[in-house]
Amino acid sequence: MDFSKFTFRQIESHTEIKSFDCGDADLNDFLVSDAKNYLRAMMALTYLLEDNAECKTVAYYSLLNDKIVFDPDERQFWNRLNRRIVNSNRRKEYPAVKIGRLAVSKEYAGNHIGEAILLQIKHMFATMRRSACRFITVDAYSAAVPFYERCGFMFLSEKDKKSKTRAMYFDLYNFIE
Repeated sequence: MDFSKFTFRQIESHTEIKSFDCGDADLNDFLVSDAKNYLRAMMALTYLLEDNAECKTVAYYSLLNDKIVFDPDERQFWNRLNRRIVNSNRRKEYPAVKIGRLAVSKEYAGNHIGEAILLQIKHMFATMRRSACRFITVDAYSAAVPFYERCGFMFLSEKDKKSKTRAMYFDLYNFIE
């Protein structure tokens, strides 16, 4: 896919939202109805990938601050996570950035756009130091779990195994090594 015909930009209060349908009503509705409200409330920033020639939104994602917090019921997970952190820096919580939403238009699906967006987010926080964070988190819809696993995300817990979303994380330290 030729990404040179796409424009990447952050939503502002005056941004016109172009045609978009990812096949999921909740994700479509967030872009049209909520993204600007989250911006105004300083809760999340949303970014668009647009095809200017076609006057369409190709994909979007939103980011917000997060943290991974020690859960005494998940000691095995926490021990595995802590092994990667230098002893003097180990904590009961670690800074993270959360992917609040990520969606690709049905029309552009299958072109690895989601993977390219995740790569951009990883690069943004691991090398450009936009914010000091060690992890990227996401509450992945069940249908999206395999996608995130392919992109290197792991489960935060087994508690949500039967839920409609699974808490997942990516260690940015892996990205810079």
